[in-house]
Amino acid sequence: MRTFHIQQPDQQLLPAITQKIDNLNKPKGSLGRLETLAAQLCLIQQTTSPTLSHPCHLLFGGDHGIEREGVSVSPREVTWQQMVNFTKGGGGVNMFCRQHGFHLRIVDIGVDHDLSAVPGILHRKVACGTANFLHQAAMTEAQYWQAIDTGAQLVDDCRAEGCNILCIGEMGIANTSPSSIWMSLFGNIPLDECIGVGAGLNDSGLRHKHDVLGEALQHFTQAHPEAANDPNAPSSARLITRYFGGFEMVGAIGAMLRAAEHGMAVMVDGFIMTACMLAASRLYPDVLHYAIFGHCGDESGHRRMLNLMDARPLLQLGLRLGEGTGALCAFPIIESAVRMVNEMNNFDNAHITKYF
Repeated sequence: MRTFHIQQPDQQLLPAITQKIDNLNKPKGSLGRLETLAAQLCLIQQTTSPTLSHPCHLLFGGDHGIEREGVSVSPREVTWQQMVNFTKGGGGVNMFCRQHGFHLRIVDIGVDHDLSAVPGILHRKVACGTANFLHQAAMTEAQYWQAIDTGAQLVDDCRAEGCNILCIGEMGIANTSPSSIWMSLFGNIPLDECIGVGAGLNDSGLRHKHDVLGEALQHFTQAHPEAANDPNAPSSARLITRYFGGFEMVGAIGAMLRAAEHGMAVMVDGFIMTACMLAASRLYPDVLHYAIFGHCGDESGHRRMLNLMDARPLLQLGLRLGEGTGALCAFPIIESAVRMVNEMNNFDNAHITKYF
């Protein structure tokens, strides 16, 4: 069982950070979110001159037993087909990683297909997909910790290369289903308000998804009333995460927690990765100090889930692709915040009267 030592960044440097940002030759507060984002990065890195070094993107792939219940319009073979496509540079995630200079790692942590002969994929398979959480826990405790450790170890690899900002994405057909249940339990929100169309369900498909997930949640509540009654207790949060999550989702949680432990910024993508950060924050609340939320997507409930963490996403572009693409799109804004604090002149050096 792995434990993480995550602390809120030391606030002693905050007055110096604030002074530096306020003394840049601009009206106080006039660069808005860039200023708060720069301050966050300064605190994470414990410096008034932050950097963005060797940005890395981890893309975890995994399949879900609940897909067998017809809760997604896409069949499960799309997971492995897309994973192969990513190795050829043909995905949205590839395009944005190339554009913004991210080192992409494609990780098979639980795809229901033999990808061992495919070059360009890191083979970290826990199992060929999770169990069907309509009938049982999605994964065993041993599998849960293996997925957590896998995510953490991959972050160690990134950090060894000099990475100090991490982006995480996923590929897993039906993974909006566990995300919706996590949102419902951790946020104390009726399940019906957490379920969306995923990859494009029609009205009858959406009703079927409601019925299946409602039954699964009822089974869990009957079997584990203590966790259902107090879902945000760390022991309950671990059980809920293990019972419903996918291997790609739990691997992402392990990566988020390890990155925060290392003092790295973590870029958070859409509905799935926001659900993972929500779960991570129920295990270790201070992980949120390291999170930069890239965007608010079109999936039903994403804005509400962001609100559970008082998160302010940088973009709202109607995205719902996943893969980490929305977070990657926000990277230039992060880069602009760093350039602002490092490259703008201040009033004294520019010989401009400070008028506030």
